[in-house]
Amino acid sequence: MTTQLPAHPQIVTRDEWRIAREALLAHEKELTRHYDRVNAERRRLPMVKIDKPYLFNGPEGRRSLYDLFEGQTQLIVYHFMFDPAWDNGCMGCTGFVNDLGDLSELAVRNTAFVLISRAPLEKLQAYKARMGWTRPWYSAFDTDFNQDFEVTVDGGERHGLSVFFCMGEDVFHTYSTYKRGCESLSDVYRLLDMTPYGRQ
Repeated sequence: MTTQLPAHPQIVTRDEWRIAREALLAHEKELTRHYDRVNAERRRLPMVKIDKPYLFNGPEGRRSLYDLFEGQTQLIVYHFMFDPAWDNGCMGCTGFVNDLGDLSELAVRNTAFVLISRAPLEKLQAYKARMGWTRPWYSAFDTDFNQDFEVTVDGGERHGLSVFFCMGEDVFHTYSTYKRGCESLSDVYRLLDMTPYGRQ
């Protein structure tokens, strides 16, 4: 009786493996250096002043975009897909929030993090309680926020991440990314890489 082996990488000697590994390592280092260059370019992006007075619904009542900074200089917003007609949040966004680690270091780096969705607050709170989450989550239900930041497009929802910067009481938009641009942004350093101050 013959047993068919599963598909697998080539089997080689330790010396052959080491040669291949060193070749790959050179490419990995090249990728890291390129990632650092892109991060530096992102930090130098110009920013746009937010003049529209967005008001979000939260457990504490109505809050402005400025309020969401909680005294910090930078604010990261994850645009969580949750259409007002849905009873449950997007499963991909749910996985993203479940993957988030300890983000307490963000506050040390003068950065706040919140979730914002278009569904009414009552639906967000019910889903948040069911999932056992503690992340701050606000409703943009009766604002143009989702449309203005291109996460409600042609009546449909998409996920994304936006970064804002505060000087005095003025708020500025510095960066947004969508879809695959949000992949791997579930730890402190990757999130900080999206901000003007970076990892500091």
